[in-house]
Amino acid sequence: MGNILLENTSMNIQNYFGDRLNDIVVERATLGLFFSGIKLSTGHGGLCFTPIKEIPEAVCCPSSARAMPLSGKLNGRSAKDYLADLSHSNILRKTLGIAVLNALSSCYWDENKHFKYKLKIGVDAFDEIVIPKNGKTVVVGALVPMLKKLIVSEADFKVLEMDSRTLKAKELEHYAPAEDAYKYVPQADLLVITGVTILNDTLPDLLKLCKPKAQIVVTGPTAGMLPDAFFENKVTIMGGILVTKPDEVLDIIAEGGSGYHFFGKSAERLVIYNDR
Repeated sequence: MGNILLENTSMNIQNYFGDRLNDIVVERATLGLFFSGIKLSTGHGGLCFTPIKEIPEAVCCPSSARAMPLSGKLNGRSAKDYLADLSHSNILRKTLGIAVLNALSSCYWDENKHFKYKLKIGVDAFDEIVIPKNGKTVVVGALVPMLKKLIVSEADFKVLEMDSRTLKAKELEHYAPAEDAYKYVPQADLLVITGVTILNDTLPDLLKLCKPKAQIVVTGPTAGMLPDAFFENKVTIMGGILVTKPDEVLDIIAEGGSGYHFFGKSAERLVIYNDR
């Protein structure tokens, strides 16, 4: 699928907004330690996970200049220009492109009330997941709340992670290298996937491996966008973040804050259900 999920989601957004995209600009852009985010001229905000580990230049000041060459020029860029960065090789430009995509999705939901899916605000996606009693679960990424839930349930599961150091002792018992996805994903009755896979383009190949009737949950700050392209490719639930007070959220992430600092105050958890 390549980058088809982001491409199709961007296309859906562009088809909806049309020429309005030329007039919608990013008023604020923040690259935070954990989250990156933007505020649009429409008043809507969007977030994305900050992929610190994928920035080899982030080791000294001179080389860091190459990591984000648009610094100082981010505010005032059109939303359309940011969407063009969804296919950019620069991971930070792509990160802000996804934040814009999420903000435009929020604007779309404000302007429309009837969808082919169901939105639930203020709900944690992990609480909505039903663990199969006699089935297998695969978690892609060190999603701590999910891992705790699986351990308490004594579930049969594997956690696929690129860096095993992010896992604790009980979690390590279920660890498998990320490159072994082809061994475990096809067996999964429940698959819980970090939204970071949208950012690093690994989600499409993971979805190809899933069996037809698997429950597939994609969750994280990166995943708060129009779900149509994902639901057309087997995903059953998406969990993201809906920004309610963009300026407050951007202030917090600029100070190294995370969800614990803004949930219920300036942003809410969001769950999107595939009703098809």
